[in-house]
Formats: sequence, structure tokens, C-alpha cells
Amino acid sequence: MPELPDLTVYLECLENKALGQTLKGLRIGNPFVLRSVAPRPAEFAGRRLVGTSRIGKRLVLRFEGDRCAIVHLMILGRLHWKKPGAAIPKGSGLCALDFESGTLLLTESGSKRRASLHLVESEEALAAFDRGGLEPLQIDAAGFAERLRRENHTLKRALTDPTIFAAIGNAYSDEILHRARLSPFLKSQSIDDASVAKLFDAVRSVLAEWTTHLRHEAQADAWPKKVTAFHAGMAVHGRYGLPCPVCGSPVQRIVYADNEANYCARCQTGGRLLADRALSRLLHDSWPKSIDDV
Repeated sequence: MPELPDLTVYLECLENKALGQTLKGLRIGNPFVLRSVAPRPAEFAGRRLVGTSRIGKRLVLRFEGDRCAIVHLMILGRLHWKKPGAAIPKGSGLCALDFESGTLLLTESGSKRRASLHLVESEEALAAFDRGGLEPLQIDAAGFAERLRRENHTLKRALTDPTIFAAIGNAYSDEILHRARLSPFLKSQSIDDASVAKLFDAVRSVLAEWTTHLRHEAQADAWPKKVTAFHAGMAVHGRYGLPCPVCGSPVQRIVYADNEANYCARCQTGGRLLADRALSRLLHDSWPKSIDDV
């Protein structure tokens, strides 16, 4: 799922392409994507794009007359900038926003349709989409610590919970925890002040660095082409079995529900392997307890 760095670059590129331009039309390629009934898509035609913003992982396109289009990409949704009037791709195409200089396409790969488009016409309606998570790059250390410790969750869950912090997902939470050298399953109310400070610094540095990196990548085509949860420069996410760039130990992985946690045992857990709910139960006493046993 695209997270804060990816979403930030999407909006920056869209503003460079279409800010101040008039929307010629909003075409719906798959009725499922439209999750609201009023205002109608036709009511957006003839209105200028006056700004963009983000509510958590939702992208907000602001048009004249307090009209807003809210796009949630979910896991496999992606945005593309094409020539004016570009056709909506069959199968994966969900909708198209036609501007004077080009067309913004929303597509979604896979068989499930989870990406969504909401159309609203007031700030009050827009506020209903706010899950309450704090923007991680807009809070100070004290605000971060207070929100982190408000409930006693694992650090992995606390970072990815949209009611706690905004727009951090599975990928960058792995990178943040590795940077802070903290176990993904430490409890948020049990870590000391020094660890909270390390985590705060890691949140800010990882998100800022990757935003800058993706911004540079997008410059070649003036549009992000590699929006993915997996990047070659990542330390642990998506690198199961590969060497940790810090210590060289193989990256470990825990799979649960629809997510996974990637971590370095030597850097983050003192060499201890975290139990996998499925595999560790299957192996019982044969499950290795330490990275040195692997």
C-alpha cells in the first residue's frame, strides 16, 4: 500500500502537472470505485484544481466551489499521468480525471477492487474521513511520545494504526524499527524514554529520506513510476533471508494475517528470533531461539 513518501510525491507531481487547470470531465470506468452518490461526477467538470492535500493515506484533490475528490489507493491502486483523453484501461482502469494538459488515471491490479473514490462538497464532509492519526512529520517529540504511549500496543501496530499515526504502513514501519534498532513486538508503554526518542528520530529520518529519494526518482518522467512497497535500498522490508546492511545477519520475517514484519534479529532483538505463529508452533522444540542457531 502506498505510504506517506509515495503519496507525498504523487501529490507534488499532480500539482506540477495540473494545479490551476480546469477539469474537463471525470469519467468512471468501474462503478464500484465510486463510493458516494452526491455530488455527481458531472458536477466537477468546468472547475479548476485549486489544491491538493492528504488525510492519512487518502489523497484529496480540491476543486473550485468546495468540491473535493478523495482517492484511497488501498494496496494495489496506482495513479498514472497520460496524454489528454487517454482511454481507461480495460480490467484495471477505475476512473479518469481529464485536465487540459493530460489525464489522471486511477488503476488497480489484481482481482479485488478495494481502491475508492469519494466525491464531497464541504469541509465538514471531508473531515469525516480523518481517522485521527497524527502526522508523523508535523509533531514534536513530546507529542509523539504521548500518542505512542496512549495505548499499550506493539510498536509495529502503533506505527501502522491510522488512529495513532497517519500514513505509515507495513513497509516503512519495518524500516523505521530497524533504524531505531527496536523489536517490532516491544510494547509501546514498556519502552524507556531513550527508546522513544530513538523511535521518533527514526520515524522522521526514514520518512524524510525516502520522500526525497522517491522525489528524485520521479523527476526523470515527471511522474512516479515505481510506486511499490519494495525498494532495493531498503534495509529489511522485503529482504527476508538477505543480509542486513548493518550487521550482515540474514533478515528475518514473521507472517501474520495479511501482513508481515521484517527485522534483523542481531540489530533489533539482541539475537533472539521472534516466534512465528504458524511455523514456530509446527516446529515446537526444533524452532531456533537465536540467530546463531540459524
